[in-house]
Amino acid sequence: MLVTDLDKWLYVLKNMSQMDKIPVYLRKPIFEKLFSIAEYTNLTKEEKTMYDSSMKYKWDNKNVLDYAIKEGLQQGIEQGIEQGIEQGIKQGKLQGKLEEAREIAREMKKDGLPLAQISKFTKLSIQEIEKL
Repeated sequence: MLVTDLDKWLYVLKNMSQMDKIPVYLRKPIFEKLFSIAEYTNLTKEEKTMYDSSMKYKWDNKNVLDYAIKEGLQQGIEQGIEQGIEQGIKQGKLQGKLEEAREIAREMKKDGLPLAQISKFTKLSIQEIEKL
């Protein structure tokens, strides 16, 4: 009975030449890798060339996809930053205009102008002007 991994390794190394597929009790990634390597070494030169070519095609496609994902993420980040900056500028301008309107309203209020007139020119509410 094969209990330890060492037992399994010794069994595989001793009996691999008689095995045509992986036994269920050896279904571990390390043994699957070993069987894949053994299968590859048993291929003819032409089969190895075909296999290598198909693997290269697979890896190239994966690299193209990985690159596209990376580029897409980068573009998304850059676009997000750009939009964030634009929104920040817009919000800053609005805040500046509001602060300017408040300052004008303070001056008009100090000069004794009616609140309704101050509201008309500054577009601030009468309640907000009263708080100034």
